[in-house]
Amino acid sequence: MLDSVRYKVFGERHRYYLIAALAGLFGLLLAALLPSVIGKETLPKKTPIKIGILHSLSGTMAVSERSVANATLLAVEELNRRGGVLGRKVKAITIDGRSDWNIFAKEAENLIRSHKVSAVFGCWTSACRKTVKPVFEKHDHVLFYPVQYEGLEQSSNIIYTGAAPNQQIIPATKWTIDNIGKRIYLLGSDYVFPRTAHQIIQTQVAALNGQIVGEAYVPLGGVDFGDILGDIKEKKPDVIFNTINGDSNLAFYRQLRASGVKAKDIPVMSFSLAEAEVQVIGPDLVAGDYAARNYFQTIETEKNKEFVEKYRARYGSDKVTTAPMEAAFFGVLMWAQAVEESNSVHYRGYRDALLGQTLNAPSGIVYIDPTTQHTWRTVLIGQVRQDGNFDLVWNSGRPVRPVPYPGYLPKNQWDHFLKSLFDGWGGQWEAGGRT
Repeated sequence: MLDSVRYKVFGERHRYYLIAALAGLFGLLLAALLPSVIGKETLPKKTPIKIGILHSLSGTMAVSERSVANATLLAVEELNRRGGVLGRKVKAITIDGRSDWNIFAKEAENLIRSHKVSAVFGCWTSACRKTVKPVFEKHDHVLFYPVQYEGLEQSSNIIYTGAAPNQQIIPATKWTIDNIGKRIYLLGSDYVFPRTAHQIIQTQVAALNGQIVGEAYVPLGGVDFGDILGDIKEKKPDVIFNTINGDSNLAFYRQLRASGVKAKDIPVMSFSLAEAEVQVIGPDLVAGDYAARNYFQTIETEKNKEFVEKYRARYGSDKVTTAPMEAAFFGVLMWAQAVEESNSVHYRGYRDALLGQTLNAPSGIVYIDPTTQHTWRTVLIGQVRQDGNFDLVWNSGRPVRPVPYPGYLPKNQWDHFLKSLFDGWGGQWEAGGRT
């Protein structure tokens, strides 16, 4: 009888242990599966969160893009000093797009598929952005684009932290006509941004009773401005609107001054020129001219003071900060805020948290517009000083709501204009585009 009781108790105890073990195993399995069900992360907290930095570190655009890549890395270092994101370090994978848009597209695919990055930060020219855009849309992934551009675009897979036309081109054109003169000469690199910007400017200038006295283009990387400068001297415009990008600006300014044209005679209003380019060209060649931006290094805010000091401590006391650099820097911080809020490193998981995200950036308050995925930005116009910095001569006084499609023409006409450029360039976004 006693043996029978002992057997029964022993059997019940083992049955209890077996049930407990199975329950524990089920709990472990549930813990592993539940995060994927509710959209949370399945990787250990110690696994770094990877992001991609995709910029030209060589070629004609490196003069502008290298410093933007550095500013992006500075933001990553800032996050990691704070302890990372979601308790995990952020690991940046930096790729050189080599000023070739097809390489950019290939590497964007690689960052998304092979490296499985949480987001990509990069591109400068609109030809580049438009070439990689289908890659991000195909994978439903995200590109943070930090440069002012021509507008006429809205993608659910791009966060535009630079300026839309109504945050740079349009107010600068109005200010120029009011303060400098109505006779304007348009000069740009021959790709989609300058061509479209000039079309917007022409439409606005006509509405303001101004006059376009000349229009000329050079290829990206072009260095021969002889005939163009001859035309400028003959037509004597009140101002030159400069939409040249990359190291062509160095050749343009050297030849402009060598031809005898001075800032006090025919000033230049630039749309893709900032402190970094002025430093390379030489402040003595650019002093007295103007630029329209959303940030200048001379902005007097505590956040900007910290930004400039940290950048110089990291990259050199003689280095400068620029509008695209600032837009790249705060773009990383806004990404981090959205990831933290959503508890997800995947774009599908943090997309909703990103839209409407607000940050006190070096330039002031910035806000991602939920409808357009462009950023509310304050508009600034500065004049180049002898030391290469800018004196602020005008500002909008508050952040301006982004309007990607200017109201001068209906959206379908803007779309037709872009298509005609693309088709005319043989399915490229640049005249004589790289294949």
